[in-house]
Amino acid sequence: MAADRFLPGLELSERFYREAVEPLVHEHFGPVPHSAARIGSGSEVLGFDTPRSADHEWGPRLQLFLDPEDTRADDVRAALAEHLPKTFLGWPTHFATTGDDASGVMAPTSGPVDHRVEITDLGSWFDRQLGFDPRAGVTAADWLAAPTQRLLETTAGAVFHDGLGQLDPARAELRWYPDDVWRHVLACQWLRISQEEAFVGRCGEVGDELGSAVVAARLVRDLMRLRLLLDRRYPPYSKWLGSAFARYAELVPVLRAVLAAEDWREREEHLVVAYEHVARVCDGLGLAEPVDPTVRWYHDRPFRVLRADRFTRALAAAVTDPEVAALPLVGAVDQFVDSTDVLSHPARLRGLAFRAVAAH
Repeated sequence: MAADRFLPGLELSERFYREAVEPLVHEHFGPVPHSAARIGSGSEVLGFDTPRSADHEWGPRLQLFLDPEDTRADDVRAALAEHLPKTFLGWPTHFATTGDDASGVMAPTSGPVDHRVEITDLGSWFDRQLGFDPRAGVTAADWLAAPTQRLLETTAGAVFHDGLGQLDPARAELRWYPDDVWRHVLACQWLRISQEEAFVGRCGEVGDELGSAVVAARLVRDLMRLRLLLDRRYPPYSKWLGSAFARYAELVPVLRAVLAAEDWREREEHLVVAYEHVARVCDGLGLAEPVDPTVRWYHDRPFRVLRADRFTRALAAAVTDPEVAALPLVGAVDQFVDSTDVLSHPARLRGLAFRAVAAH
């Protein structure tokens, strides 16, 4: 069931499209206007797949986008099931559904192939993925109701063919936030840090080292996400956050030291280094008036903090779009929601995000 060597999923999917799917469609239907890509969920879309990934929902798979007026979608789907090779480059093209989560696993078959060529139209796919269609324009509310993981899945991966001429422009539209939305998201991320940065010391002061460590871990996660956001990179969800962050060699050992520290003073010592580093990066972007990036005492208490809310105020003050300036400082939906069962459902996300704005 396995090929002799591991092949990164994006490469496998592109070859599957060019060598098997597209020729078969052309053979049975002639020229069919379409776009083809491997985007959406899956570790291979982010470039983080390994041989372990092949145990579920990984393999020869892709999206085939047809014009919504094209009535041949079911016929194309059936033709692929009947005529695709049973294996491609050593990998089964048939997926069997197993487990409580109904995951698809590559498996041999002697009958029709239950393939993972998703045949759809762009509007339907964008609606399921994001809850809106970027080809109609992207509002501030749309941006903030989309988790960074979903935006990353949409803009990462690869487009193999854009015969419809709409997929590449739509992905380009979503590549990064408009500057004022970016300022708003950064302001809210700094605000998250400001709300807990003093608690590392306060918990430790009363002998609660476990509580101090938990707060420090939350701050490390927020700093990691903030550093990616400063670099115009959508932070992935927890499984791949560390992998995406590995590029920041100057910060990785500092944050590892925070997590390994055995007392609050040592945690604080390393957090101070991280705070000041990320603060200097933020100042260097020129998105707002510079803020002194050095730490200070927390009022008259013996805890060193950045007072990250100073960056929140500076960034919020630099927003010129009235619609964005009027938004409450809660940010994008995954800055105030942490439930997988919500973050994976665009309709639920949009309802929560819009209610948060309306409540303001």
